[in-house]
Parts: sequence; structure tokens; C-alpha cells
Amino acid sequence: MRTTRRGFAALLAGALSPVRGQATPHDWPEWRGRGRRGVWRESGLLERFPDDGLRYLWRRPIHAGYSAPSVADGRVFVTDFRATDGLRGVERTLALDADSGATLWSAPRQADYAGIQYGSGPRAAPTVDGGRVYVQGAAGRLDCFPAADGQPVWSHDLKQVVDAELPPWGLSSAPIVVGDRVIAVAAGRPDAKVVAFEKGSGKEAWRALSSADSGPGYSQPLLIDVQGQSRLIVWHAGAVSALDPTTGAVIWEHPFPVRMETPIATPVWAPPYLIVSAFFSGARLLRVGPDSAELVWRSESDNPLQPDKLHALMASPVIDGDHLYGVGAYGQLRCLRLSSGEQVWETQAVTVERARNASAFIVRNGDRCWINNDRGELILAKLSPEGYEEIDRTPLIEPTSKPGARRENGAVHWSHPAYAYGRIFTRNDREIICADLRA
Repeated sequence: MRTTRRGFAALLAGALSPVRGQATPHDWPEWRGRGRRGVWRESGLLERFPDDGLRYLWRRPIHAGYSAPSVADGRVFVTDFRATDGLRGVERTLALDADSGATLWSAPRQADYAGIQYGSGPRAAPTVDGGRVYVQGAAGRLDCFPAADGQPVWSHDLKQVVDAELPPWGLSSAPIVVGDRVIAVAAGRPDAKVVAFEKGSGKEAWRALSSADSGPGYSQPLLIDVQGQSRLIVWHAGAVSALDPTTGAVIWEHPFPVRMETPIATPVWAPPYLIVSAFFSGARLLRVGPDSAELVWRSESDNPLQPDKLHALMASPVIDGDHLYGVGAYGQLRCLRLSSGEQVWETQAVTVERARNASAFIVRNGDRCWINNDRGELILAKLSPEGYEEIDRTPLIEPTSKPGARRENGAVHWSHPAYAYGRIFTRNDREIICADLRA
């Protein structure tokens, strides 16, 4: 039998596409991928971008939001918001077919964005686990849906359940699943900054951390393994806290008051080191044991205009061997020595503009990095102590979000992509797209 080129391409696409309902190693089921590590492990990808730009497999209209998509079991899960009456409107959770973008189901929920700045839509990526999707809205709703049909299993209004007090930019942390618990940064009072629920029933399992002294911030909780012990890292506006994910007991805390309650970038774990970095307050590197954490170094400057070491906004750093790479407060990509925080080099090439809040998300893939900057571009690059080596860049998606500071394009793209099945999935305030990155 003769196979045409088009037929072979169809066979290849079918072979790489997941069977719906079956999890695959190439899923991207939560914020920054499996384990929240910002690592894409697939191979057979483009070495350079096509001369005529990316090949888009599909585009679908969507309402506003910053939340990253998650991809699992052949489905893409994403959230959005449409205002209907002033700051009141509808938050939706959508499930799309990963191959075609067709809507499989939609779960709308009423939401009130009163008091939320940058109130364009939800922030937190959906979390997919065991055939269910867990979604935290910007205004305090926590929902559990079956991935198959979107019929609600359970739902909590955190403002009622734990007396949540929304921070100025809304609840932004994606729920994290640990064993039979789903854990949320809930901003509850008095002692429910973090709350765990039984993932099947939604029944409360434990609550932890006082909200009296500091806000919840906007960073994402991270599960790490320290010499065989599971620790839940919660970086809030007062400290870096390590909790026992089973009981919520505080194992250790490293005080780290952050100006304007703005821990945003996700902590990065490279045993035995944990790095956190904030726009105003700079970075701290901790050496972590099962029951304690020791400060290795810290930034001395609280002024992002005079950055010391790293002042990240949204972009999580990358630890690679003896070096650290991260995007700072004004979009400068820096390489630091991990042992001391000493700067090795700096470049503005990734973000182009030296502008306040300029940012880019870095995802490692073998010896290369996929970087999407807030100008809506996708970059292939290599990072090493010798310098920044850009392989190629191409337009990815139109920036549509208000930047809050003067920018060349008048808008920014602040949504983290998902990488799965040899493709990139990302969204702005008007559409969600899927582009082919296979060689």
C-alpha cells in the first residue's frame, strides 16, 4: 500500500496524539507542567522556526484572563471571565479537544471582581489529577469538576468557608494535589491562609498559617521531596513556609517580608537549594533539609532600579548546575553563580525593552530553553555561563493585557504557555491557540 506525504503526516499526528481518558507522560497537567518544575521532556522538536512562522493547528475565541492552560488526557483546560454588570460577570472553566480546539464542555460560574485590580480575568491555572479538574477563581471560588463532562463534584466559596480576604490582585495560586488532598492558598482568617480539602468530597482536612501578619501573595505552592520527606512550600508575603502536606503542620519557616505583599514568581527547587525572588525585595537562596532551612545568600537591595542579584516579577528562575538564570524587574536576563549570587552576565535581548514589569517565562527542554516574552514572541535559546545564545525567535500571540507601565506595543502577554504533545498552547484575552513545534 502506498502512503502519501499527507497520509503519513496524518498517521504521525495520530500516533502522537493521546487517547482521551488516558494520561500520558507528555501531559502538562498543572501550572508549569508536571511537578511545577518548568521542564518539558519531549524530543523530536523544531531546531529552528519555519521561515513563514509557526504552523497553527487551531485558534478558538475566548474571554479575558491571565490563567495558563493545562493539558491532560487529550483535553485543554482553561478559564476566562466576561463582565456582564460592572465588575460582576461570569468565570468559565472550558475543556477543549487538544487536536481540534472544539469545546467539549463549559462550566460557567458567577463572579464578583469588586476590589480586584487588573480585574480582566482569572489567574490560576487549572490542576488536573485522577480524571478531575480543580479550579480556583480570582474572586475566591474553588471548584472540582470531572474532566470528562464538567458536571460539578463539589464547590466552595472561600469567602464564606474560611472567611477569605481577597488580596488586591485576587487569588492567583493554582490548587495543588498531594495524595488524597487538594490544597489551596485560600487567604482565610484567622488561621487559614492555606487550606486542604479531601479531593473526592471537598470536606476540609486541615488549615494552616495565620493571615494576621501578612497576605497570601500570588506565588504558587510547590511540593518538594527532601531526603524522602514531602514538604509543601508556601511562599507568602511574610515568609517561606514548609508544611507537612498531610497535616498542615509547619515544619520550618524562613521570615521574608515582601514589599507590597508581592511574592509572585514560583519558587524553584534544585536539591538541596530553594530559590525565591521578588520584584522589590530581591532573591534569597536557601539550603533546605527535612526539618530546617539555612540562608545561603540574599539580595541587599530593596530597589528594583538598583537590583542586586535578582529581582524577579513573575518569571521563575532556572537552576542549572552551578549557575542560576532569571529575568529581573526590568526584563534583564541575568546569569548568577549559584554559590554566591555573583553576577556573571546580563542581557536585555529576551525582553528587548528595559521597562518596568517586563517579563518572560523560561521552560527547559534538554540543553535548550523555550522562552515566551511578554511581547508575544517565542524564543529558542541556550543559556550557559558563557552567555545567552539565541537560536531563533518568532511571533507567537498578540499581546492584549494592559501593562500598567508604558510599553512599545501598548499591551503585554502575561500568560504562561502549556507544552504538550509536541505543541504549544497559550491564550490572550481574545483567543487560545495551538501551534505545532514538532520537527
